[in-house]
Parts: sequence; C-alpha cells; structure tokens
Amino acid sequence: MADDNSNNITLEDLATIAGVSVSTVSRALNDHHSISTKTKQKIWALAKERGYSFRRYMPAAPIGAEGAIAIVLPRTHGRPLPLSHPFFLELLANIGEAARDRGCDFTVSHTAPASYDDLYLAVTASRANGTIFLGQGDLHEAFNQLAATDARFVVWGAQLPGQKYCSIGSDNFLGGRRATLHLARLGRKKIVFLGETHPEAAQRREGYLDALRESGLEPEPSLVLPVDFEMESAEAAVSRLLRRGATFDAIFASSDLIALGAIRALQRAGLRAPEDVSVVGYDDMLLSRLSTPALTTIKQDTSKAGRLLVSRILDQDGDHDPETLPTDLIVRESCGG
Repeated sequence: MADDNSNNITLEDLATIAGVSVSTVSRALNDHHSISTKTKQKIWALAKERGYSFRRYMPAAPIGAEGAIAIVLPRTHGRPLPLSHPFFLELLANIGEAARDRGCDFTVSHTAPASYDDLYLAVTASRANGTIFLGQGDLHEAFNQLAATDARFVVWGAQLPGQKYCSIGSDNFLGGRRATLHLARLGRKKIVFLGETHPEAAQRREGYLDALRESGLEPEPSLVLPVDFEMESAEAAVSRLLRRGATFDAIFASSDLIALGAIRALQRAGLRAPEDVSVVGYDDMLLSRLSTPALTTIKQDTSKAGRLLVSRILDQDGDHDPETLPTDLIVRESCGG
C-alpha cells in the first residue's frame, strides 16, 4: 500500500523500521487511543526523522496526550478580542495549568468567529475533545443555536436569560455592586462607570446602578461611559470627560486595564488617585498589584475558572450547567479606603 505523499517514505517503510504492522503505524500517527503512548511517540519521532509527509488531518499537538482542547476568542463589535490582553493571558495560563494536570493538550485557534456558521466550523473542524470560547461577544443567540447540536463546548462569560449553553463566569452584578458600594461608603458622590457593552460589562454596570440607588445617589447618564476593552480607550474617555469640565470623585472601571488607563488620564491632567479621584477596577490581574498606586479591584478566581472550563470539556458525565463564581473586593491604595 503506497502512501500518497510526496516523499519516498511510506507507511510500510515506517512499519518495517519500527517492527510493527502498517495499521499500528497508521493509528499511532493519528493518535488513536488503542496505541500506547510509548509506541505513538516512537513512531512519531521516527516519521519526523525519516521525513514522512504528515497528512493535514493528523494531530499537530504532541502525540500521546490524554485529550485536546481548542481555545477560541469570538469577535466583539466586529473585532477579535486581543490575545495580548493581560486578563485573557492570565485566564489562558490557568486553563493551561488545569489541562496539564489532566494530561491534556490545548491549542489557541487563529479563528475569530463572528456568526453561528463560524462557531459551528470552530467546533466541528477540529480534532479536539471540545472547545472553550473566551467570551460571548455578540453571539449569545448563536451559542444558543450551537447548543442544539452535539458540539462539546463551554463559554467563559456571563449567565444570561434564556441561556441554553454552559458558561462559567464571575458574579458580575454583585461584583459591580460591591465595588460601587465601597466607593459610596468612602463618601464618594459622583462615581463614573467605564465599561464595554459586552454581556459581562453590562452586568457590572447594572450592579453599579443598583448600588447608586441603594446609596441614595442619582445615576448620571453623562458619567456612564462606553469604552473598549483596552487602556487607550479608557484614557481617551476620561480625558474627554475632564476637558468637558465634568465633576467626579470616583471611577468604577469594568476591568483593571480600563482602570489603569483612567489613572493615567488623571495623572496627565495633574490629578491624583486616590486623593482627588478614587478608582476601583475589576479582575485582580497581576498588573493591578504592581501599578502605582496599587489598584483596588474585584477579584475573579481565574484558577478555579480554568479548572471548571477544562473539566466541563473532558468529563463526559460531569455537570454541564452554567456556573457563576463568587467575587471578592480587594482593597489597595487606589480607592483611599
């Protein structure tokens, strides 16, 4: 049986060199569960050494793993979410640690789905056990549609009304409420909200508005600013607010990166955090601990999130209901409390 690759090395040649059957070589190169890890690794190394032309459908990940997970970031507002975002890097690291503990490989896909068809292709055109989507973007209804198929996937994101798919995420409403109540208890009266319009940030905004009402503070639409999920957008928004002559004494930002952009805008305008404006972020990234001032923030448990996301893919008989993780207020220098 001659192989249809462009090199001279065939499956029969590899079988003869390795002292095994042709079917064993074929199964090993396709990472079949019936072949031992030791045999797979031996044949894979032999094939690479002899210049065998691997077919496109053969695994790209290291051979012999207990499973494989694909990581995909959907688009939001027509743009892919940036892989360079520090929060996603920390979440990705925790997913990787959880996968490694399970003897599982993971790959980050180059795709950035923008529709149901894109989502379906992402979960069906992969040899992975399942797919983790980092964020819902604008695709909540598309994910509901995908849940009607036999695709195995889980989403890091908000739990939404009418949801039919599995998601893991923090208690965004309570986190936003807790951050804003803390600022109000410090005596802040004019509290700005900075956030995206994606589902998680929208829930944090609702928590912010609820806390204002509970504190007897009137929500001011001019102090609720939509910003992108990046530092530069937040810095520009706060700079515009200051140029308009708006008065405010606190900022609740829907991510730490947004909060750091806000602080930079304050500093450029000659204002200090927390002396002039208290600032609270959301995520508890490493950067929030290293910034000057150190950032008060709402902590998301990305370590637990990573374990849950991986287990929902690998545990065939596990719990696949959505899960909302608790949040904690971490008080540091930037709020003055």
